[in-house]
Amino acid sequence: MKVQIINKFMQNKLKSGSLTLLLPFIIFLNLVSCKPSQVASDQLISSDTVQIAQEPQVAAVPPEPEIEVDRGPYRAENTRFHDLVHTRLEVSFDWDRQYLLGTALLELRPYFYAQDHVILDAKGFDIHQIQLVNGTDRKPLTHQYDGKKLNISLDRSYQRNESYFLEIKYTAKPNELEAGGSAAITSDKGLYFINPTGEHTNKPQQIWTQGETEASSCWFPTIDSPNQRTTQEIYITVDQRFVTLSNGLLVFSRGNEDGTRTDYWKMDQAHAPYLFMMAVGEFAVVKDSWQDMEVSYYVEPEYQPYARAIFGKTPQMLTYFSELLKYPFPWSKYSQVVVRDYVSGAMENTTASVFMEDLQVNHRYLLDNDWDGIIAHELFHQWFGDLVTNESWSNLTLNEAFATYSEYLWAEHLLGQDDADYKGYEEQQNYLREARQKKVDLIRFYYDDKEDMFDSHSYAKGSRILHMLRGYLGDEAFFETLHQYLSTYAGEPVEVHHLRLAAEKVSGQDLNWFFNQWFLNSGHPELQVSTEFSDDALTLSLFQIQDRSSAPLYRLPIEVEFWHHQEKTVETIELSKEAQDFNFPMTTAPDLVVIDPRNVLLAEIHYEQSRQALIHQYRVSSGGMTRYKALEKLLEDSVDSQIVAVFMDALEDSFWVNRQLTVNAFESYPEEQPESLVTKLRTIAASDPNTQVRADAITVLSSFENGDIYLPLYLEALRDSSYAVAGAGLTAYLQTEHPDRDQIAGQFEQEDNMQIALPVADYYALNHVPDKYRWYYEKLSNGNGEMMFYMINYFGQYLTNSDQEEQLSGAKYLEELGLHHHTYYIRYSAFQALGLLTGIEEAAEMRSRVKQSETDPRLVEIYAQYP
Repeated sequence: MKVQIINKFMQNKLKSGSLTLLLPFIIFLNLVSCKPSQVASDQLISSDTVQIAQEPQVAAVPPEPEIEVDRGPYRAENTRFHDLVHTRLEVSFDWDRQYLLGTALLELRPYFYAQDHVILDAKGFDIHQIQLVNGTDRKPLTHQYDGKKLNISLDRSYQRNESYFLEIKYTAKPNELEAGGSAAITSDKGLYFINPTGEHTNKPQQIWTQGETEASSCWFPTIDSPNQRTTQEIYITVDQRFVTLSNGLLVFSRGNEDGTRTDYWKMDQAHAPYLFMMAVGEFAVVKDSWQDMEVSYYVEPEYQPYARAIFGKTPQMLTYFSELLKYPFPWSKYSQVVVRDYVSGAMENTTASVFMEDLQVNHRYLLDNDWDGIIAHELFHQWFGDLVTNESWSNLTLNEAFATYSEYLWAEHLLGQDDADYKGYEEQQNYLREARQKKVDLIRFYYDDKEDMFDSHSYAKGSRILHMLRGYLGDEAFFETLHQYLSTYAGEPVEVHHLRLAAEKVSGQDLNWFFNQWFLNSGHPELQVSTEFSDDALTLSLFQIQDRSSAPLYRLPIEVEFWHHQEKTVETIELSKEAQDFNFPMTTAPDLVVIDPRNVLLAEIHYEQSRQALIHQYRVSSGGMTRYKALEKLLEDSVDSQIVAVFMDALEDSFWVNRQLTVNAFESYPEEQPESLVTKLRTIAASDPNTQVRADAITVLSSFENGDIYLPLYLEALRDSSYAVAGAGLTAYLQTEHPDRDQIAGQFEQEDNMQIALPVADYYALNHVPDKYRWYYEKLSNGNGEMMFYMINYFGQYLTNSDQEEQLSGAKYLEELGLHHHTYYIRYSAFQALGLLTGIEEAAEMRSRVKQSETDPRLVEIYAQYP
């Protein structure tokens, strides 16, 4: 569910044109990324600072609302004809055919009205036997089955106080299902066999599941709806060498006469079927604890030494979130497992979250980045999503907005306000980027496909709305609201009004206005701001200029700061009309007016600010993001000594994001670099406490006209423990004309980290270094999805300068990836690389076969643009 940051090296390659073929698709990936935000913003969308002494501008008249277009069919909550009370599964596996051999015992009872049949979700099964079980008695039942729905006729009509038990023997065949999925969850076949025959020596054999949205029914029969809740038992039979993981607790492991082992997992607390999980593999299990509860981390043995470094803050998070919510972690254990070839970023299965393989990293990686955001995201879901579950996918934001907001909360707790506000700013930019393409209600009852709900509206916009609710209610009332919401609706399916009622109960206020405009409507405010000082008063004029066909007229409580030199006063206003003036008595005009200084408001704010106001904003603001926004706007100004002075000071800003922004601003410095700038950049490159800032300083120095003079700095960077710093040094060194570049590149051929491997791949491709075919092939075979996405393009470039035989061999490999790789964007990258091989006739035919065989609607749409 998660697209990663395009790192600095890749940004430079995109600028230079080396990856031009992939640029449209990279943009597409960024737009559709849906799990916790990691896409770096590239442009300030709105300004929240206003300057005085400008004439008010007349707000544009909003257009008349357009006639509503078809938004898809109405999506009601699924009707509950039955309660799924308990699910007992016995499963084993045919690895060669990639089948699951299962027996399910389901306890059901009518929800309210008497029922004489039941319809179960069961996708792509062979149904062998269905029996009604009553003690030791078994009665065969008749059924109808269309490959998706299993309609079972009961022996009589059952009342709502009567339970009955169904035993179903079946075979699940996930690979024979029609392909589906979304940008967030790239496949929906539910059950996945990884390297099932063991033919790939560099990849472990694994089995794992992915239930969201309604794919659990691809491996066991159930009522696959988020408003169902069932307790669970599962008996998993595997070879002795494998470790298993499932929901709940491991009750026992039993050896079998045939040399296999059966593990019995039991989940006594009811949860939704889409949260069922199972993982099988040769995992190393690192055990931790929290308040006498097991906390465990399942990783490949190679990464066992790093498991605590990756996941080790989990007990701290458990303490923090439990105390913040005044609701202790509600389950019997918490495990986290990393699997290969995962179809998403991570998944919050109850008591056992699954993560993509990108989390398997070493200590060097962790010097530059951590995975706290995604770890916090999935953990917070254990309350918001697992304990209290959205009743339908229309209400998905009740799961995902809270989980996304947990990333802000954890950053605020661990790192401080500036880092949290930057996280919130990134989320807001993610939503605004998507809003340029679509504006839809946050709670959406009309959509074509449930997968459409997994977007930046449900995640990023939802999280910022929660932050606004917190800002409006205040911290005490907001977190008490969350406590009441969890306490009142634990174990229940919920809709947005349950959250509103909890907030109203706590605050004593009617909050329909807030929920109607933010949760039940589309769009966001766009504000035009102006100020005028006269007669000992400042008039602040605000106009709502958003397109009223896709957004309402908002009621907006807004905090405003007025600065006179170093002194500030704070006022709160409420904008509720299309145009409003607010008058503030004061004896002199303020130097600066700051709108929403605490970064609460989700809005685009337009104001033409003077250079002096922005410089004042940077100089006096204590908030890192308020200074950041001033620097962003100053970048749009013409460069002179006054601007340079501000940015020279900003190189020493206390907030690392501002130092990074400033360092990169000097990459396009139009004049000869003064010695003072070079000295500062060299100091930053050598000793800044943030490795990303150090890496960017190296990159900027290498972009200067005389960048070769910094060779000693690049060589020192190559020895750095940080991948980011070493990668920047390697990239810079390989861009020089030094004669030992081949030797330096060769020293790093064994590194698999993307920050190191991609500069080598780029160098070999652009400089036609011979005899590197095997190196590319091995990197592609061992790389993960993101690494492969870029490496394939370099491989294609490398092949263009190879002989015919090598080109043909490489083209066949690319065709194989384009036809059969499980990840859609890898198939696309292979398709594009084949397009580079114009020197062999076969490449065009191979590309045509890739195009014709594609069934993923995202790629079908893209491929339609190619002949």
